[in-house]
Amino acid sequence: MDPHAPSLFTTLGLSPASLEALERAGYHTPTPIQLQAIPPALAGRDVIGSAATGTGKTAAFVLPLVEHLAGRHGTLALVLAPTRELVQQICEHVAMLGGSRRVRATEIIGGLGFGPQVAALREGRQLIVATPGRLIDHLQRGTARLDAIEILVLDEADRMLDMGFKPQLDRILARLPRERQTLLYSATMAGEVSEFARRHLTDPARVEIVRSGTVAPRASQTAYLVAQQADKPALLSALLAQDQASTLVFTRTRRRADRVAKALARDGHATATIHADRSQSQRQRALGEFKAGIVRVLVATNIAARGLDVEEIGHVVNFDLSDVPEDYVHRVGRTARASAAGRASSFVAPEELSLLRDIERFTRAPIPRGQLPSGLPAPSMSRLLEPASSRGPRRRFGFGAPQAARFSRLPRN
Repeated sequence: MDPHAPSLFTTLGLSPASLEALERAGYHTPTPIQLQAIPPALAGRDVIGSAATGTGKTAAFVLPLVEHLAGRHGTLALVLAPTRELVQQICEHVAMLGGSRRVRATEIIGGLGFGPQVAALREGRQLIVATPGRLIDHLQRGTARLDAIEILVLDEADRMLDMGFKPQLDRILARLPRERQTLLYSATMAGEVSEFARRHLTDPARVEIVRSGTVAPRASQTAYLVAQQADKPALLSALLAQDQASTLVFTRTRRRADRVAKALARDGHATATIHADRSQSQRQRALGEFKAGIVRVLVATNIAARGLDVEEIGHVVNFDLSDVPEDYVHRVGRTARASAAGRASSFVAPEELSLLRDIERFTRAPIPRGQLPSGLPAPSMSRLLEPASSRGPRRRFGFGAPQAARFSRLPRN
């Protein structure tokens, strides 16, 4: 382990086996969330943790789980997460930090056959890591039991509630023993999350590392105001030409993601896509190729905003702004992770100005405006105030010169 910081991890109460696993994994200095959340979790307390994406949150709950489960048998812990990708990331951390101690996780997600999951559940692995919907399927089939669970982890709890998982969460929690330890992690503790925590946690230790709405400090942010939606592809092409950084592009809809990716591919960019209409194998292949640098550009819907564990994403592009300001923070959090730097570019058509203002209010900071590349018209003040319904027909969708008409139309929704 790094000789300059061995005491930081050793003071957390971790076993020598965990310290060795951390050294093998290249963890040298604990992050603030790890420093503050691990000790109460090891002591058996409920924990509410709030921290920005990329701050080491996953290891902050995986390490206490490994300590609790090592050397034991039977399914004793459950982790719930909103997306398949996040479930897979958590399982990778379990293998990395607990594999040498034979702590094994059962991955329960949609998009894969029930057979292998049922077989893994029958093995009685110590930990289930699941999306709520697929776990409910197993509970209904009688292939999963939760009556011996001692620790529950809710990762990205705010996202699960935003995605409408509350009925499933209530059904799952009704199957768990009342006497248990619960660790809840969320980007924000307001509204539904606060009420959920009040109902399901007991005297929790509260750990808030970064206030809600804080963007990764090393991510440089720029907002580009375009005259109309049809100018966005040319702007994206111009930004991609500025460097060779790995780039994650967010679109509002699945169909839009596909069309952006196809236009990028026609323009010569190695591109992959991730969204809910892609099969699990397609999503894993796309993510694997992006991680390996085989493709430079990954186009995704919000499914990738949280839980996408890729190092050294140099550039995040909000091709479309999200309707939820908090999603902006998580999208931007995909770059400038740990000690790295990165940049985030947001494309703002006139009808999206209100979304931009909502984001700036949420983050309590203005986003610097960028200068458009030559050839792209800047929006006039009168056009910015013009209602969308009064505008003329949109231009064709494509990359290269804005006036090019050889590309298919990009849908608004």
